[in-house]
Amino acid sequence: MTDAQTAETAQQPAGPDAQDEARKKRAGRILPAGLAIIATMALGGLYLWYSGRNIESTDDAFTDGRAVIVAPQVGGAVVSLDVADNQFVRKGDVLIRIDPRQYQNDRELAGGALATAEAQQAGQAYGLEVARKNFPAVLAQARAQAAAAKATLDKAQADYDRQKSLSRQATSQQDVDAAKAALQLAQAQAALAEAQVAQNSPVPQRIGEVEKMVGQLQGQVEQARARLAQADLNLDWTVVRAPQDGWVTKRNVELGNIVAPGQQILSLVGPERWVTANFKESQLDRMRPGQKVKIEIDAYPSAKLEGHVDSIQQGSGSKFTAFPPENATGNFVKVVQRVPVKIAIDSGIDPQRPLPLGLSVVPTVALK
Repeated sequence: MTDAQTAETAQQPAGPDAQDEARKKRAGRILPAGLAIIATMALGGLYLWYSGRNIESTDDAFTDGRAVIVAPQVGGAVVSLDVADNQFVRKGDVLIRIDPRQYQNDRELAGGALATAEAQQAGQAYGLEVARKNFPAVLAQARAQAAAAKATLDKAQADYDRQKSLSRQATSQQDVDAAKAALQLAQAQAALAEAQVAQNSPVPQRIGEVEKMVGQLQGQVEQARARLAQADLNLDWTVVRAPQDGWVTKRNVELGNIVAPGQQILSLVGPERWVTANFKESQLDRMRPGQKVKIEIDAYPSAKLEGHVDSIQQGSGSKFTAFPPENATGNFVKVVQRVPVKIAIDSGIDPQRPLPLGLSVVPTVALK
């Protein structure tokens, strides 16, 4: 037997009792280690549960803000482009200028039409003043002529009656015929005077007709003024100005382009920023406006933003899609919905770093 075999034989247990003793020693060493591992895992799980029971977080979140679409209100050729990509502009700054010559001509035509309408209306208004004085005067004159004709008729009637009552020795047939002719003439003149009175009697109605004509011309004046005001607006709209402070984004207009009313030429992204976080519906139970939020930005790992829950949208994101789900069709599979939550940023924004819309962020809401 070699020395190695002799040493191995010496290390082997002498019998079954020795083997049992060795197993007990190994078990005594393994059991405390296993218990220590289990205790460590339990303590770790308890810590994770305790530290996470009052927070809610999601990676389905992004930076958001106000982006205004700028579109011209009149069409034409762009003769001046006054901004560049990503340039910051103030409210009222000029963005582009549209060729104004057509709108200047329209404005001059509208101004001329207004002047003509005002002249016509002024002339008719003068005619109304004349009518208010002349029509009553003409009626009074007709009534006076009728009274004079009536007096002449009465005298002619008296002369004729007197000639008829005289004996033949006291008058002649020629005088009788002359009195009769004078009577007939007086009767005709009296009838004519009465007709003139009747013709000129509806003074209020005749004045009313003139007033209607003045009203129609006044309406034409108002229409001409409205066309002039619209022409002024169109001319003013040839200069497109910034509706708010912001950065020029997604510009798709160039010098010389023909633009149409309502055509999107660029967007203005305002300086205000917040976070839109799409939390699962199961995360909203204890979430309330005003709760503090810590925000991590993927683009700037070193930036630590703080904010608070501003509001919770009254509807899930899927409800406002172009084709919302129709769960009443019979084929329904329950899907956990997500609800947009607006988170206002209170501090941590570095003015030297751009914070574009749509950056991925991770907000953590403290539910206490």
